[in-house]
Amino acid sequence: MTTHNTTEAHGVRLAAGDAELTVLPDNGCRIGSLRIGGTELLRQGPKFGSFPMVPWCGRVELGQFRNGGLRHQLPLNAPPHAIHGTGRDTAWRAAHVTETAGSFTYDLADPWPYPGRVTQVFELAPDSLTLAMSVETIGDSFPAQAGWHPWFLRNLGQGGADVELSFTADWQEERGEDHLPTGRRIAPLPGPWDDCFGMADGVEVTLTWPKQLELTISSRSEWVVVYDEQADAVCVEPQSGPPNGLNTLPRLVTPIDPLELSTTWRWRALD
Repeated sequence: MTTHNTTEAHGVRLAAGDAELTVLPDNGCRIGSLRIGGTELLRQGPKFGSFPMVPWCGRVELGQFRNGGLRHQLPLNAPPHAIHGTGRDTAWRAAHVTETAGSFTYDLADPWPYPGRVTQVFELAPDSLTLAMSVETIGDSFPAQAGWHPWFLRNLGQGGADVELSFTADWQEERGEDHLPTGRRIAPLPGPWDDCFGMADGVEVTLTWPKQLELTISSRSEWVVVYDEQADAVCVEPQSGPPNGLNTLPRLVTPIDPLELSTTWRWRALD
């Protein structure tokens, strides 16, 4: 790793133009900070920023999933369910870092029942950030998911207005009282949301801080969770499948077919 890219807090700093990104490998390889022109876009704190969701996204019902005839039990870190994977609670290793890009890895281990490796790549440009993640097995095939959970500040300060969300979804996953999708697809409902949406042609969601900044999140994946029920932040979470997808829409990672996902955040200043 290039030592001058490493901060005193063991974060890795990338810079391109007036964009600055800090990755925290020891804290789940989350993005601890994203500054554009000196303005912070992400909610600060050890549980916030933007963290990877891997090897599953959202809630897994009762923390249980099957792989063929085997049933596995995950820790119930959001009782009565398991939530957001193990990657955010793990220290990752830096594989390669330059001024504008970095790649990091961690090995899947207990409490996840299958050995494998996760790689996350960050590529920063003056007007965009591209994130990529892959999940590989080093043994048996297993179902998995990957995604990102950014906490964008609702208000950027400086006397500006709150962020506005804009997107067109083809459907919404109906959410039950247990916060899991029921399996029904419904017409998109107005917010506030803690909901999963489907976009058949790929995810595209725009966040606009009026007269300050516009940021568009895109991905070839068709799944995104939008969460805007908190006062301080909003979340737009591109992911490879819906919540509880280990059970309802399993995507097998095999020795010849890793799970790969990417998203790009592109921004422009508003006058």
